Amino acid sequence: MGHTNNEHGTGGASHGSVKEYTIGLLLSLVLTAIPFLVVMYDMASPAITLGIILVTAIAQLFVQLVFFLHMNSSSEQIWNTTSAAFIVLTVAIVVIGSIWIMEHLNHNMLMGH
Repeated sequence: MGHTNNEHGTGGASHGSVKEYTIGLLLSLVLTAIPFLVVMYDMASPAITLGIILVTAIAQLFVQLVFFLHMNSSSEQIWNTTSAAFIVLTVAIVVIGSIWIMEHLNHNMLMGH
């Protein structure tokens, strides 16, 4: 009278394999080393360096979400993915709005100079 996988449900479906965690770890290390090396050895202009940091940071975010938090397009993860997208949008609005307000405040306050 052994249990089959169908009887256990999908309780363990959200856990990844050692292979997935290893791939995620290696990608995270590479995506951390790239901007570090670019900054440490002054390999590019400041604008390109900033672009590299931003691109690798966004890639790092997706690696963390997919390989460690197991967010994907499956029906079990749709609410997690939707709430994560809402949080990212909210934070982006707050950060971009704050930068925009500070820039305009700075411009308006220094008009007499």
